[in-house]
Amino acid sequence: MAKFGGYGGFGGGNQMQQLMKQAQKMQQEMAKAQEELADTEVVATAGGGMIEVVMSCDRKLSSIKIDPAAVDPDDVEMLEDMIVAAMNEAFKLVEEEHNRIMGPLSGGLGGLI
Repeated sequence: MAKFGGYGGFGGGNQMQQLMKQAQKMQQEMAKAQEELADTEVVATAGGGMIEVVMSCDRKLSSIKIDPAAVDPDDVEMLEDMIVAAMNEAFKLVEEEHNRIMGPLSGGLGGLI
């Protein structure tokens, strides 16, 4: 008759302790990565730099700067389009930072992040 280790076939308490240590280490690394993301900002521009958006990588908008030359009362739609373009670029840059910082950690979780 075959014998199995305790804890559902994990081979006993030692392996379970190792798994717990690995999980705690990964939790600490995740917290550090999330803190790094909160402290990292991206800057995106549109309209040749007439619109500038600053966003933290925890997706909080820090500022929007609009060059007065971009404000044409007869063409508000262009200003709106430039703001949308700058915001979309900021979100893209934030996503790239997320992938750079969190990517190595997500490998150990089977892509759950």
